[in-house]
Amino acid sequence: CESTHTERRHRFSFLTERISLEGLVVQRAECRPAVSENYMKLKRLQIEELSKPVRLSQQLEKAVTTNYKPVANHSYNLEYDRKKKEEGKRARVDKQQVLDMLFSAFEKHQYYNIKDLVDITKQPVSYLKEILRDIGIYNVKGTHKNTWELKPEYRHYQGGEEEEKETDD
Repeated sequence: CESTHTERRHRFSFLTERISLEGLVVQRAECRPAVSENYMKLKRLQIEELSKPVRLSQQLEKAVTTNYKPVANHSYNLEYDRKKKEEGKRARVDKQQVLDMLFSAFEKHQYYNIKDLVDITKQPVSYLKEILRDIGIYNVKGTHKNTWELKPEYRHYQGGEEEEKETDD
């Protein structure tokens, strides 16, 4: 791009007029540049710059060979499928073992969503929900929306079991 030095000084003619607005006096000035050769050169350069297309098409000499070809299955999908096969189907474990896993999880945190509980217990979702309905409360509203928490009678289950053993004796 060729840069040309143009003079930035221009003569202006001023027209002033007093206008009152809510008790304040405001001065208004209309400025018009004096039509000179330098000003016309500057305007011509501006118009030429604005009329240039933003994008240009160009003819290629050889075909582009770095195209991305469609892939039937991406590597991260293959890795996920392999991981799923290794884990296999989730088999139901004895209810007492699942309860122990759930109680130990709820000792760490008060609220869990179903996905996290499935990861912790490695049990099918339907079987886990069946057990959770007996020992837990599903939060539908509030800050802990869509999470499970233990029913009040199970919250301190270790202390509760000790009291039960003492009353049985």
